[in-house]
Amino acid sequence: MITVQIVLFDGFDLLDAIAPYEVFCAAAMNTENALSVQFVTAEGPRSVTSGINGLKIEASGRLNPEHAGIILVPGASGDVEGDGPNSIPAILSRAMHTELTGLIGQALELKDNVVATVCGGSLLLAMGGLLEGRPAVTHHLGMDVLGATGAIPVRARVVDDGNLVTGGGVTSGLDVALYLVERELGPRIAHAVEQLFDYERRGTVWRERGLAPGSHQTLTGGEPNNVVDKAAITYGTQRNNITQSSVFDGDWDTTIATPVGKLQVKLSISTSNGIVRGKAIQGDETVEFMNPALQDNKLSWSLRITKPMRLNLKFEVAADGDHMTGIAKAGLLPASKLTGKRISKP
Repeated sequence: MITVQIVLFDGFDLLDAIAPYEVFCAAAMNTENALSVQFVTAEGPRSVTSGINGLKIEASGRLNPEHAGIILVPGASGDVEGDGPNSIPAILSRAMHTELTGLIGQALELKDNVVATVCGGSLLLAMGGLLEGRPAVTHHLGMDVLGATGAIPVRARVVDDGNLVTGGGVTSGLDVALYLVERELGPRIAHAVEQLFDYERRGTVWRERGLAPGSHQTLTGGEPNNVVDKAAITYGTQRNNITQSSVFDGDWDTTIATPVGKLQVKLSISTSNGIVRGKAIQGDETVEFMNPALQDNKLSWSLRITKPMRLNLKFEVAADGDHMTGIAKAGLLPASKLTGKRISKP
């Protein structure tokens, strides 16, 4: 018997979870219960509040990553704009900081498990560092953020990367579940469920197989696929105006106000031979600036952070004496305000 565990967390999107639940239940009816499905949480049996008008669903068990089968993670429902506690990034971040991330990580290491996500569920895993280097899809508004986590965003309805299957869009839960039914139980069962629902699965399922667009070479598992153009990373600016860049030189204590709390980050910036370099220090972690650039009296750079979540952030700051102001941004997430004070000069 195939076991399906649909993981709930506070603020989950109802349709993301209910649509796959109905598909899998219909598949069970058509296979004399060759498949079972239940709602679970990372904490165990409890009532879980959704993000839609506070409607609650009862979860009957605790997520068991060692139980072979399918684990499906929905996205969140909340404010699309803003950075308040009810915003989607904040809801996903709270879920990420539960035991859920570790349990899904364990599941992905087991060959008999398939982890599936619907809509923003892939962002939840990506923010926890679980999708780095893996093709995936999410809601179209979150594709830039997905890329900022180190995942490889693919604009498809469903993306199949072996033991990871992701769906993009709120209604993609139907398509993800129908595809998994076909993959695990066969096309005749999937067709019977489609007839019952009077619904046909949308889109081509993307897999890293066959010819890549613009290429006549057949891909194998060890060959890269040019899904996303990867820009070269440099760790210093090209020669630029030394006077302009020197206003940023020194050590800075900065605060970044994010949707999930304030981050205290120390920046160390220096200029040598007209080339600006920098590093960010957060706790015991030190990260070099990537692609620092000076333009219109502003310094910009990219930074890979792991706390409070894994993201590639883009910074843009200005300096007025010993005071720094600017923003840090990941994809379409609301920009986070940065403020800082210089604590030492070279």
